[in-house]
Amino acid sequence: MTLPRQVIAGRFYMITRRCTQRQFLLRPDAETNNAFAYCLAEAAQRFGIEVLLSQAMSNHHHTNVFDRHGNIIEFVEHFHKMLAKSQNALRGRWENFWSSEQVCIVHLVEPTDVIDKLVYTATNPVKDFLVERVHHWPGFDAVSLLLRQRPITAHRPRHFFREHGCMPETVSLELTIPPELGERDAVLAELRARIVEAEAACARVRMQTGRHVVGRRRVLRQSWRASPTSDVPRRNLRPRVAARSKWTRIEALQRNREFLIAYREARAAWIAGMPIPFPVGTYWLRRFVGVPVVLAN
Repeated sequence: MTLPRQVIAGRFYMITRRCTQRQFLLRPDAETNNAFAYCLAEAAQRFGIEVLLSQAMSNHHHTNVFDRHGNIIEFVEHFHKMLAKSQNALRGRWENFWSSEQVCIVHLVEPTDVIDKLVYTATNPVKDFLVERVHHWPGFDAVSLLLRQRPITAHRPRHFFREHGCMPETVSLELTIPPELGERDAVLAELRARIVEAEAACARVRMQTGRHVVGRRRVLRQSWRASPTSDVPRRNLRPRVAARSKWTRIEALQRNREFLIAYREARAAWIAGMPIPFPVGTYWLRRFVGVPVVLAN
């Protein structure tokens, strides 16, 4: 059993999830790119999630969001469920689509941490030596949409969703820079500059090491049944908090620790038949059991 997660409205998150066995089940093609955009936009609209940026790699995705209403868990559940079913139908598969490890949802504490992760998400194909420039990546191109302030537009995937079902025929979603992050034009200008810096840094590494990029043509030719031959770290830490500042990170971890202590005390009292309110941010027991929770300030 995993530790309980404190879910509080008004937080920035970076979501990461990997396909089972690291297979290229999200390998870019027209149907996959559209299905990813459709499921992301529909889930975000359904649960009021503000999407800043998303990058769909061949075997995983990174998505940066702002959870204004405290619906991050429902959003992640619905998005991943719909995308998995859609892609399994497209690939003719029946087994689990996502890795069995817990989805990674990292709380980004300060604006600088959010921008750091936006840069990481945007430049992932370049840093993985897949393409030379961010816009060369043949997958769902959310980076250009964000920088140009154009909406995500996608059509209902015909290979899975019913033509006359409850899912919308088309969805459109604006990628946003919430005011909590800063002034939009300034944030986008910094993001552009740091993307250029990252591309130049990777180019220097390739020049020094003689390493070449895979290239978009070879990416598109890869079999979705394949997986990387490189080793991947196993049984490593799965952080729930990201903060560049050491002291900010310590404070965030301390708040998480205090939440766990209060949660365990409330749970023990509840099991003993002498219930006391659970701490702010209690999610599962509040949603599915209806335990009392302290009101947020």
